[in-house]
Amino acid sequence: MQITTVRRVVTGHDDNGHAVVVADDIVDGAFHRPGRPVALTDLWSIASVPVTGSGENEPKQDSFSLAPPQNGVLFRVVQFDPEPPGTRNRTDGAEVFAGMGAGGNHVASRHPYMHRTETVDFAIVLQGSITMLLDQEDVELSAGDVVIQRGTNHAWSNRSAETCLVAFTLVDARLDP
Repeated sequence: MQITTVRRVVTGHDDNGHAVVVADDIVDGAFHRPGRPVALTDLWSIASVPVTGSGENEPKQDSFSLAPPQNGVLFRVVQFDPEPPGTRNRTDGAEVFAGMGAGGNHVASRHPYMHRTETVDFAIVLQGSITMLLDQEDVELSAGDVVIQRGTNHAWSNRSAETCLVAFTLVDARLDP
């Protein structure tokens, strides 16, 4: 898997209070496991809201969490390469989520990577197309489409021949099933 890089431009203020660019970089540290056509790149994390002070909340690249911090927000880009044939027959879903520290988020269902998080997620398809699988329906999405995912069971399946990029903002929530 060739992992797509993401340029991140961060603004702030100089000593005179003027708006300036404080960082302009390519973000490294994508979370990827061999055999899985998905790579997650965390771009920014907010420990809690409202943000106070300078908001220096760059994510730690030495660890990975599927969900944002409690009371916090996480911004990431996910690369979904085409799903290999036979993926729906895999039985390693619980193991995959456990490897992300999210074993309790896996949902045994019609797709091995069905899961649910206690978050409200704002997703924008940046490139390509993807299928969002819910408990009983599939939703085809393409570049420019937006999803507001409110703590429901879901999985993502790239059924196309091209890479798909989706930007996610995950907001910690307390949701009823």
